[in-house]
Amino acid sequence: MSEAALVVGIGMTPFLGFSEDANVRDMVGEAARAALIDAGTTASPVDMGVAAYESDHFNRQVSLGHVLQNAVGLVGKPTVRVEGGGATGALAIRTAVMALRSRAARSVLVFGGETNGKSVDRATATEILAMSADFEWETPVFGTFAAPYALMITEHMRRYGTTAEQFGAIAVKNRRIALDNPLAHKGMSITVEDVRRSVPLADPYRLFDASLLSDGAAAVLLATPEWAEQHSSTFTQRPPVALLGTGSSTDHPRLSDRPEETFPHFAAKRRAARAAYREAGIIDPPGEVDVAELYDSFSGAELQAYEDLGLCPVGQGGPAAAVGRFDLGGQVAVNTSGGLLGRGSAVGATGIAQAVEIVSQLRGEVAGERSVPDARIGITDTHAGLGSLSVVNVFGRVA
Repeated sequence: MSEAALVVGIGMTPFLGFSEDANVRDMVGEAARAALIDAGTTASPVDMGVAAYESDHFNRQVSLGHVLQNAVGLVGKPTVRVEGGGATGALAIRTAVMALRSRAARSVLVFGGETNGKSVDRATATEILAMSADFEWETPVFGTFAAPYALMITEHMRRYGTTAEQFGAIAVKNRRIALDNPLAHKGMSITVEDVRRSVPLADPYRLFDASLLSDGAAAVLLATPEWAEQHSSTFTQRPPVALLGTGSSTDHPRLSDRPEETFPHFAAKRRAARAAYREAGIIDPPGEVDVAELYDSFSGAELQAYEDLGLCPVGQGGPAAAVGRFDLGGQVAVNTSGGLLGRGSAVGATGIAQAVEIVSQLRGEVAGERSVPDARIGITDTHAGLGSLSVVNVFGRVA
């Protein structure tokens, strides 16, 4: 473990449709304090901070990173802000690991949050999110992200015979699981028929196929084993978890620039996963990965991720979803938090919240039906835009 990047503390707030009594700095402060308490330490010995948030507009604060470092108790310490769309939180964790590996720091507090819920009206929120696409070339054509996502899954359906009912089953799965997560935005007991009857967005996607916009925050404290032994009073009290591998890649932001062969796939996700698996020593992902938090911005995006992350063969994501291969108790338990569809998405916090769930599973701290018994390897998957940036992180128990 001498070179490991250990996760010594985790914390997060509930994800809500609207946080009436707390702003983003309040929520990030709460999540960071929880992570420090979980680690049995204080902010004082922490060397560095990484702030994760996507939008100055949602949070109504320019240079928010400088405000947040004060809220988490890191005044006087170096802090960097990371932004990568939906991949922001995971990219922040990757940035922290790079700082540890380069010996620029021995401990890094990663904290992220967003007020994506009702901080602005729906029309403004739609416009802000659409600006994450290529604003000059694609946003004027598509208007919202639902349309290009729908184009990708439509081609997946044409090419492999995938059906709307198959990815509708993912919406049912994740929203059902969220019912058992006390930190989730909105769990629901629905059927595939309910999904197909919900409000149309961009054919074949319906409202219940789309993820939730939430207010929330999350934090993780990463450190070297030496720092953990010196400063974390809880380090020896539970199974140590480390980030075993991290990978990131990019793709053309415009769908029209992508090769026909990979049009219904997230090519950057494939490359990011290969890099992360190689670093973690994973050869057989479906046989070695126990639990995964995947980026289900739309239900079909989770289905596509099954294939692009190597959890099932290309073209088999639909049948796998239909038979519950990636449900609780399946070969790989996917989105045991409820995912973006159920737990919700506070964008800057999302990739960090995924890590909180995975680390909790690997420690054996998740109770009830969501628990994955004796989980040893877990992955997180996030992307920005239409997969123009992808980050895959691999976590594992190291004892």
